[in-house]
Amino acid sequence: MFLSVFDIFKIGIGPSSSHTMGPMTAAARFLDDLRGGAEKIPGAGTLASVQATLHGSLAFTGKGHATDRAVLLGLSGLEPATLDPDDAERVVEDVHKTKTVAPPDLPTLGFDPEKDLIFDYGPPLEGHANGMVLRAYDTVGNMYHIETYYSVGGGFVMTEAELRAERDGVSVTLHAEKEALNFPYPFGTAKEMLQMGAASGKSIAQMKRANEQTIHGDDLDRGIDTVWKAMDDCISRGLTQEGILPGGLKVRRRAAKIHSALQSERGNNLAQPHVANDWLSVFAMAVNEENAAGGKVVTSPTNGAAGVVPAVVRYYRDLCVGANDDGVRDILLVAAAIGGLIKHNASISGAEVGCQGEVGSASAMAAAGLCAALGGTNEQVENAAEIALEHHLGMTCDPAAGLVQVPCIERNALGAIKAVSAASLALRGDGQHFMPLDNCVKVMLETGRDMNLKYKETSTGGIAVNIPEC
Repeated sequence: MFLSVFDIFKIGIGPSSSHTMGPMTAAARFLDDLRGGAEKIPGAGTLASVQATLHGSLAFTGKGHATDRAVLLGLSGLEPATLDPDDAERVVEDVHKTKTVAPPDLPTLGFDPEKDLIFDYGPPLEGHANGMVLRAYDTVGNMYHIETYYSVGGGFVMTEAELRAERDGVSVTLHAEKEALNFPYPFGTAKEMLQMGAASGKSIAQMKRANEQTIHGDDLDRGIDTVWKAMDDCISRGLTQEGILPGGLKVRRRAAKIHSALQSERGNNLAQPHVANDWLSVFAMAVNEENAAGGKVVTSPTNGAAGVVPAVVRYYRDLCVGANDDGVRDILLVAAAIGGLIKHNASISGAEVGCQGEVGSASAMAAAGLCAALGGTNEQVENAAEIALEHHLGMTCDPAAGLVQVPCIERNALGAIKAVSAASLALRGDGQHFMPLDNCVKVMLETGRDMNLKYKETSTGGIAVNIPEC
């Protein structure tokens, strides 16, 4: 099992990694099939049009998460990491006007958003709560190509065959070239991670770095720095923006006002000691307000939880004694290691296991990373991750009106605070603790499976439907 730091931390757009970035990526993969990666259905004629059907959570919360817009952009050949927001608006307008999409290296294809983008509100597909089916047709309406995709959290996308193979125990890597690589520390559980660390005398950050260098070599630090810059830029932009977030709930941006007040209080001897929590909160809220507005964010490990890790890194850099660039890199490396374990052994998808899989995972990742950067042992790092995850167990994913705003923005703030508290508690101990991280991850998966569907990103229960009258 290997998930790179750049698989966990992907630069993209808001408001949702599962519902925006995933469907856009799926559409891009479908276009690759049409360019020659897959054979057309026997008897089909000339490629002429495409159609998309959204199922499960993608249908129920799709419009609130801009899934419809993401599919239009993806079928037009745009991808999350390189999307120009200004260009995107023009493309969306053109698709609605012309009722066609014009992807590169393919003919112009018929696609009427009103007819060819279908929201199926029936039962979800069997594979995952976030399912979508893409179809292509020839000039007389015969099926040309069809593929089912699942957006499994964090912007990760799998075909039906890939998902089935993974659940049958067949390793499915995100990049084919990884198959032949020999990673020096191929841990697939936290127990294996600790055992390999004890045997090698290396820290978790050092082992993760060695694995990453197998692929990225000398470019690793440059890539990590690029990820951190995108996170930091997102925080900085979010701290300056004001106004009302889109979507109809009329939620006001608050980060800029809070940040201004915190700056004015610096050096004030009357400031309460818990002001550090306010800094953590405002950093996280800045990110998630940007995400809710459809801005550029980094999956950490998802968009809905994108504020936790950046907030803790910024807290480390700005407020912790002895902080340095190597510490920032270690936080992201260790956070990615923990995020990879959780995704591999459970889920980071709110639609599959609730928000415990999103903000809970992010808090565990951030806690482990901060603990490592502050000198924690491998055992303390694992303990920090477990503490943070354990105290998010059972958390539902039921945002108001399906928008990633209430309670998501504040939830990231509290996830960041829990992460720092968990790291601090772990550092005060010796690494010995009752509940191993692996057991906690297993409990999260079991809890998610038992959770009522209406509390798992379907907008049919909980906070999602208990909206006050205006």
